[in-house]
Order: sequence, then C-alpha cells, then structure tokens
Amino acid sequence: MIKQKLVHDELSIDSYVQKVNGLCPLMPEEVGLLLRAMGYPPTTRIYLAGSESFGGQRVMIPLRAMYTNLVDRSNLCNKYELNKLLGTESPLPVNHTHVKAAEELKKERGPHPRPQPPPPGRRIYQHEKEGWHGWIGEKESEPDPSPIDLRDKAHRLLWDALDYVVSVEADAFFPGFNNDGTGSPDFSSLVMGHRLYQMASSRTYRPDRKFLAKLFNSSSDNLYFPKRSWTVAARDHLHNSLEEAGLKRQLLQSKLVSFLSHPIPECTCTTMKPIGDHHECPKWLKDSVAKSYQQQTATTNENEQPDDDDEMDEFQSDSEDENVSNELTVERDEEMDPND
Repeated sequence: MIKQKLVHDELSIDSYVQKVNGLCPLMPEEVGLLLRAMGYPPTTRIYLAGSESFGGQRVMIPLRAMYTNLVDRSNLCNKYELNKLLGTESPLPVNHTHVKAAEELKKERGPHPRPQPPPPGRRIYQHEKEGWHGWIGEKESEPDPSPIDLRDKAHRLLWDALDYVVSVEADAFFPGFNNDGTGSPDFSSLVMGHRLYQMASSRTYRPDRKFLAKLFNSSSDNLYFPKRSWTVAARDHLHNSLEEAGLKRQLLQSKLVSFLSHPIPECTCTTMKPIGDHHECPKWLKDSVAKSYQQQTATTNENEQPDDDDEMDEFQSDSEDENVSNELTVERDEEMDPND
C-alpha cells in the first residue's frame, strides 16, 4: 500500500497520542456520557447518522443502555419505505462462473511425467475480496467497478442523503467526528455549516475533542459516577460550543478547508465583532444590497407619485366643497336677518 502510494502517513501510530491531540473520533459511550451531563433524559430519541461505527454494534451497547430510543435509518424506516426511496431498479446480470471441461484440464496439465505441483494455498473467500482493498493482492491497478459495486455505491449515497436531511432538521446535532485533517469536507462539518446558514439559532454542538480527551482522562476511573466538578466542566464546555467560542473555533478550523462548513460572513453578516476581522459583510454583498435598495427606492417613488396626485385632487375637491358650503351659509344668514 505504501509502494502504490495509497497510504501517505506513518503506519506506526501511537493511539494514546492521537487521542490526546483530538485526532480520534468520540466513542458512542463518550457521547452518551456527555449528553447525560447536559441533562438529556434517558427517553430522548437519538438518531444515529453516518456510516457504521468502528467496532460495529458492540461499541453501541453502552450508548443504547443509557438511551434506549437510539434509532437509525434501518430500524426507523421499514423495508417498503426504503425500497420506495430507491425506486424501480432493473435486475443486474448474473455472473456465471466458467467451469473448465476435462479436455481443457488435460491440456493444462501437460505431458507426463512432470514434477509435483506445490501444495495449494489457502482459499481466498469472496468476502475477503470485497471493498476497496480487495484488488491489492491480485492486480497492480484498481479494476473497474462492477455493476453491483456501482449500485451499492448509489444506495450508500441515498442513505447518506437521508441521514443528512434528518441531521439538518433535527432539534439538536452532536458531531462525533469532524475536521479530520484530510483537507476534504466531511459529513459533520457540512451539516454544521448548513444548520448555521439555515437556522443560526439551532442547537448545534461544536465540541473540542482535544479538551474532551483531557476531561475524560481526568476521570477515567469514575466515568459513570463523575464528580460534580467534572459534570460542570463538561456542561460549560458544551454550552460555550453553542455560542461565540464554538463559532470562532469552527471558523479557524473548518473555514480554510471547506467554505460550506462555515458559510459566514459570505452568506450572512454579523453585527458584532466576536470572530476577529470577519465581522463585516463582503464588498460584493454590500454593493448588491445598496443596488437593490436603490431599485426599491425608485420603485417606491414611482408607486407613490399617483397617490400624491390623487391627494391633490381630493384636496382641491374638498376646498371647492368648503367654498360652496360657505356661500350657502352666507345666503342663509342674509335671509334670516333679525332687523327684517
């Protein structure tokens, strides 16, 4: 894998150092402990989005014990609803295995006598060839994907899109892992940026994994019964991640990697200065707003001009009515003169 430049990092990695530096994702057990420290009741419904966790369902046992209403797309939607989302699909061609005849095998064996062949190697099962690494031991270059692989990839994209919609519309979002350092946008960062643009006041946690790693190491022996100071520290950190501190950290970490992970101030403007020099609207946005304001003012003036004319006509008609009424009053006074 190193020879073919599939792996660029060091293969000898100290997991403890990676964890302390905040480069490892939060485990489901740690997420459950943080949610419990925030005061979420055990009956809270939690939707698990994204790919399958490393370790499978075994690592999900502590989180399911703390929050029994843990669901995902597989148990929240039935098979009919998932198939309806996929739509109609044409059947794929079946790959028939070619079985060699006895004559072909006889030609391959060659003339007798011959040396004994080496003992056969261990059988390589089909499940060992599946995935992105299945071709490394057989070919020098990656083969073209089969129709089944393409269809599975399309299905995974649909599942990811479903998880994305649910995550954006959720009441609260807690990322287990974001800003992986690869330079490409990840699922959690895109959801956080979309929620910031669509609903800036939504409850989107932006935890600092480096700080949380130190916090968990300080109470590794009593995670389920932590001290009051540990709970207060975790709660204060998560509350701050919802406010300016979390926005500033997200700006410094994700802005340079992906614009969609933090679409501020390009898509919105801030009135205060909590994030350094990025408090003003961009020049193109200011010019656009000024131009639209001028057009709106001109349109308003054009619409108000006929109204002024109508008001002048009404004023003139009112004046004429007043003059007529005054003349009638004078005539009545002359007729009712008491000296007569």
